[in-house]
Amino acid sequence: MHQVERAIFDIRRGLPVLVRDDEQDVLVQPIESLDDGILEHLIATAGDAPGLVLSRHRLALLGESINGESARLPLDSAMLNAERLHELAFGVGPTVVLQNIVPTTRADHAALTLMRRALLIPAALTARVADESRQSVEALVARGELLAVAADDAERCFDAAGGLLKRVSEAHIPLAEAIDSRFILFREPDGLREHVAIVIGDSSAWQDAVPLRLHSACLTGDLFASLRCDCGEQLRNAVADIDAMGGGVLLYLAQEGRGIGLANKLRAYAMQDDGLDTVDADQHLGFGEDERRYGVAVDMLASLDIQRVQLLTNNPIKIAALIEGGIEVTDRQALYGRLTEQNYRYLNAKAKRGGHMLDAVLENHERLGGK
Repeated sequence: MHQVERAIFDIRRGLPVLVRDDEQDVLVQPIESLDDGILEHLIATAGDAPGLVLSRHRLALLGESINGESARLPLDSAMLNAERLHELAFGVGPTVVLQNIVPTTRADHAALTLMRRALLIPAALTARVADESRQSVEALVARGELLAVAADDAERCFDAAGGLLKRVSEAHIPLAEAIDSRFILFREPDGLREHVAIVIGDSSAWQDAVPLRLHSACLTGDLFASLRCDCGEQLRNAVADIDAMGGGVLLYLAQEGRGIGLANKLRAYAMQDDGLDTVDADQHLGFGEDERRYGVAVDMLASLDIQRVQLLTNNPIKIAALIEGGIEVTDRQALYGRLTEQNYRYLNAKAKRGGHMLDAVLENHERLGGK
């Protein structure tokens, strides 16, 4: 998987990578770093016009319903400019009617997987390497100017961390809500993400079912007390609740913006300012309702020798993910932050469209005359 890790870094830098498939080698270019010069270079290198690979969520918003997770749009000359491709991939303005949508190959699907792992817009240009260009492309690979990765390896890049999480360092850090707290840092094998277990209290005195909170990082809410969400208050309330329950663990997971990353979260916020709710905004960018994965949390709990938990959450997906990972969830405790004018739409969308258990909070707001 070493080549995949290098490929992800190249993609984040806006560089193309070569995805090798049994059918045909494909040049993959991230869409969000595209300009007309890069587009011309991609076509010249591959010797063939590229297609635009989009997720089913983005295609649905463009009026195309597909059975799979993605599809490829062959591009004619009118579409071969960066501005037009950006509009198709993540714009909110009017677009042309899509035609000739075709199923994705393994290499196309691998391209979108790489984009997601790199926390970029899930859209990519994929250009088949023409026979007459194969020798020159192989020369670029041989000189180290172009990185090649197997499609199978790229498709598995989300699952590569399973069981390989590394426990790196730890220290005692007293918190305002829990004086006896210890931070343990875990790093994923590709080095891209680091997660923290906050161990509260003396583990020898914990309950048999350990109080647990899975908290996805939220820079704007946790650090800057953004009023657009309740994340910061949930974080501090969870620490206080766990301490009051005799101690337990809070897993602070590097999954900003429900797994889409900070850059895309800010893009989604801008779309929400134009009237979209949090789910629609993410889908306009090509993402699903929730891109988070909790296998890393299961691995962290295994390292901490925790098999039974009382989960502090309003999210049924977290309960299901832990159970699927072999963790026994004996009980659930609700966890709320303040409901404000600024976060009402966000919380309402989480409840109505994401299934979060927030009825008590929202009903109280409506009973008091909130909008």
